[in-house]
Amino acid sequence: MADHAVERLGGKTLLQYADKPMMDRLAHEGRCGRLITVPEGFPPGSEVANTAILGYDLNKVYEGRGPLEAASIGYDMADDDFAIRCNIITLADGKIITHNGGNLETDDARVLIDYLNETLAKPVNEREGCERVKFICGIQYRHLLVIKGGNKHIECAPPHDHPNEEWRPLLVKPEAGLAGSDCEAAQQTADLINELIIKSQELLARHPFNIERAKRGERQANSIWPWSGGYRPSMQTLMEQYPQIKTGSVISAVDLIQGIGRYAGLKIIKVPGATGLANTNYEGKAQAAIDALQHDDFVFVHVEATDEAGHDGDLDLKLRAINYLDQRLIRPIIEAIEKQDEPVCVAVLPDHPTPVELRIHVNEPVPFIIWHKGIEPDDVQQYDELSCVSGSYGLLRLHEFMQALMAE
Repeated sequence: MADHAVERLGGKTLLQYADKPMMDRLAHEGRCGRLITVPEGFPPGSEVANTAILGYDLNKVYEGRGPLEAASIGYDMADDDFAIRCNIITLADGKIITHNGGNLETDDARVLIDYLNETLAKPVNEREGCERVKFICGIQYRHLLVIKGGNKHIECAPPHDHPNEEWRPLLVKPEAGLAGSDCEAAQQTADLINELIIKSQELLARHPFNIERAKRGERQANSIWPWSGGYRPSMQTLMEQYPQIKTGSVISAVDLIQGIGRYAGLKIIKVPGATGLANTNYEGKAQAAIDALQHDDFVFVHVEATDEAGHDGDLDLKLRAINYLDQRLIRPIIEAIEKQDEPVCVAVLPDHPTPVELRIHVNEPVPFIIWHKGIEPDDVQQYDELSCVSGSYGLLRLHEFMQALMAE
């Protein structure tokens, strides 16, 4: 949701320009600040930022997106499993056009994943003499590739960070600085993944789904793109870290966020019609959060819509998504809370900026609000990147946000 100043908006950021009366009210009545969500040396990805927001030390628990999405899907990783996020993307003219396969729907993706298991994974497994690789269907364009005995010390390019760039220079390679057997093992994994990428393009191009899309002039879901892999992580639950939390839930359409929630000890609440896009079921998510607050101490509600609009470079859609979030999700939650006798503390924040004119994640502090009945407000009058600079929390880092929230 956070962004940069945009000339088309008179030099304002999208949060400054957008119609968001509820967030502005919470900023006026609550306390604000900014938060560094990405530790030094880590990429500004959602898996990093959301894990840090929940108070985890990334140096101890980070294993990439793959294992988190395995948890959300319900795949129980074995000790020798290497799990890596596997997008289905759109390529054209030798370039990455979009990281989401033309906004691929889950039902269509499942057909493609089944096809890849039969035509791509099966021949590799037969050649290796064991079940070396398999694809597991996730949500929309976000899926999982599991490589038995794979090596995590490889460099993979997140496709959403490279729109309109040539894909071949972005193929997988071993991490810099490896030597000897470590480099050899990483090279073998990199070679295998690159083989899968290239062969997937030939196979997906001739699948009826993409043939029909091509006839309609639509973007094709015509390549896999694995990235951000790792082994099974070891994480304490939130209940083990914060005595204030006895039970909790996570509400998100994104399997990555569900996976973080599962490792954090949170129940996953799935909302019908939650899409991860601007057309998501905001009202359903709001009601799910309201219902969860009747029995849970902690509820983590995640909305992907503004991030996807940022990646698409769609300024108007991102502005609408901010308004939808404000009016269709935050407003009903606050109105329900105000009718309750039991006090509830609410925080509002992005995980990272996705500037609409850059179309990629950037590592910059994000603005946040903490609000509850009776909190002593600071001088911030509206919610945006610049106003929150003067908030009373100042600039927090990583785990300090959860400590501040729990102290309220």
